[in-house]
Amino acid sequence: MSGKSVKLSHLMYSQRITTRISESLVKRLKKQAGVKRRSESALVRQALENYLGEAPTSISAYDLAREAGLIGCACGGPSDLGGNRKHFEGSGESR
Repeated sequence: MSGKSVKLSHLMYSQRITTRISESLVKRLKKQAGVKRRSESALVRQALENYLGEAPTSISAYDLAREAGLIGCACGGPSDLGGNRKHFEGSGESR
């Protein structure tokens, strides 16, 4: 019984989408659902998971900054700020 409650709770938080597919694809989906003894929706969800892959479990700070448009957004600074040691002198020291 716990397996069903997990599946039902998962579906309660899911979103419904609508898409149009060809008649031949509908027939193939229905046939495969019957063979696998699973719902058509379950097969579509599985196919999407397989196609899209697993969601990343963690995102680096760099990736977050890149997605936010922060990488390369500063103007007027030295072009070698990240690699020239002279720019690091005194960093990390108490003032």
